[in-house]
Amino acid sequence: MKKRRFYVVWNGQAPGIYTSWEECKAQITGVKQALYKAFDTLEEAERAYSSTPGEYIGAKSAPQKPNSELPDCIIKNAMAVDAACSGNPGMMEYRGVYIATGEEIFHFGPIFGTNNIGEFLAIVHGLALLKQKDIDLPIYSDSYNALLWVKGKKCKTKLPRDHKSEELYGYIERAEKWLKENSYTTTLIKWETDKWGEIPADFGRK
Repeated sequence: MKKRRFYVVWNGQAPGIYTSWEECKAQITGVKQALYKAFDTLEEAERAYSSTPGEYIGAKSAPQKPNSELPDCIIKNAMAVDAACSGNPGMMEYRGVYIATGEEIFHFGPIFGTNNIGEFLAIVHGLALLKQKDIDLPIYSDSYNALLWVKGKKCKTKLPRDHKSEELYGYIERAEKWLKENSYTTTLIKWETDKWGEIPADFGRK
């Protein structure tokens, strides 16, 4: 029997507590910076709804596929990372999402850069965060290049280093330094978009 869950919507079409994902999704779809979270009991949901969302979620949330819509082969207790870029190069941002709930774990940007750099930095950001908090979760990325760069501990971008990209290069150097100075046991997995659809951390701008 499927476990019943309660969904708190702080920012949506009609904020409140809902008893199904379908009802919750209807309230957050199309809402920029929608804030919501699932809870196992009504008591927890009511307590959360009477509080500020910042106490329960580290950052903004966005509508993501619930577990039931993802293929069975996907590890739900995992992180997904992705980047988006308005123009390439252009204003880039990236984020990490917890697959089981669709909650955003971290978000960075926008900053001038490229999509590949964003994908690389997102993976390293995830690795560093998990190691810092001593959490063992695999990380999914849909970028083959970024996964290779992380493995080689080098961001092999061809983006010119100039006044527009100087700030970004500072983050690249910091990420490369972290990779060279730290070991990790986190499993990195290539997200197969053709088979599984868009990665849960996708920004939905295609």
